[in-house]
Amino acid sequence: MHFHDDSLFPENQEKLVIQAAPYGPEWLPGDTDDLPLTMDEHVQAAVDCYNAGATVLHIHVRELDGKGSKRMSMFNELLGRLREAVPDMVLQIGGSISFAPEGEGSEAKWLSYDTRHLLADLTPAPDQVTIAINTSQMNIVEIMNDDDLEGTSIAKPEYYKAYRDMVVEAGPDFYLEHLARLRASGIQPHFQLATLAQLETVERLIRSGVHTGPLILNYVAIGGGFAGRHPADLIEFVRRTPDGAILTMESSMRAVAPMNAIGIALGVHVRVGNEDNLWRRKGERMSSVEQVEQMVRISEALGRDIATGAEARKIYKLGEYYADADETLARLGMVPNRRPGQRGFMLRDV
Repeated sequence: MHFHDDSLFPENQEKLVIQAAPYGPEWLPGDTDDLPLTMDEHVQAAVDCYNAGATVLHIHVRELDGKGSKRMSMFNELLGRLREAVPDMVLQIGGSISFAPEGEGSEAKWLSYDTRHLLADLTPAPDQVTIAINTSQMNIVEIMNDDDLEGTSIAKPEYYKAYRDMVVEAGPDFYLEHLARLRASGIQPHFQLATLAQLETVERLIRSGVHTGPLILNYVAIGGGFAGRHPADLIEFVRRTPDGAILTMESSMRAVAPMNAIGIALGVHVRVGNEDNLWRRKGERMSSVEQVEQMVRISEALGRDIATGAEARKIYKLGEYYADADETLARLGMVPNRRPGQRGFMLRDV
């Protein structure tokens, strides 16, 4: 992304889109007071986050026993109810479905490729499904400390080890098929990226014509194989992101607010919720709704407007697709592919 002299002026920035992730699949009942359990509570969490200012909902589903649901029927039921309760929200399904371990001492892992592919067949269809690119470590506890985990189930050694050893399986066999299925179902892929290597893989998918649509990204700064919290890495990722992409900042625990504050100032978007963070400051809990409200306050203090649901859908270019690689590159503000025999650095076509 390029920054001109006036790029930091809030009146020149897109209105802020706030993603809310209030379903915390890694937590168990009792870890936080605002963890939805019943279906009514799932719906109410969405309504409360929307009323606070969030316009994108990152969705997981929990069974009544407190464990993350892996049943597509549960996702279908929740999606149907959310379409009525928060019709203006962008509904985004978490592509892991649920990465929580089944019980004490069991492995925390993403589900099989075949199971994750079923997300393309949900009814009603979500607006987006998040998609990881390239297999990597996902040690979500690596940059958490004792204060972060105090009073939670992950503080137990067996759960801590389960999350420490978690791996995201997302090789080419997965993402090529998954992108094709999402496209066939009219569902927008929302790329969850953490490194420039992953961003470069997505660029190759665009240049080869595999992905021909808007480029919607989360920069995932949770450590343990994903990006860390160094602001310079965030700035470099923003710099390398194509001008026409839509980028959202995602971090973990007490780093969420400061990392998001940087993102708001830069003109990108933010994600909050109990899936990412439980704390306002050391020892003081903070609900998902309170985190949304905090982002609204920070943005308004900087003079940046908050997007409505309709504006978020327009910013995300939902339902938009392009004819081929050439059109996609042009729409994203990227230089065209090299033509046979062409020498030198590429320039945008005029």
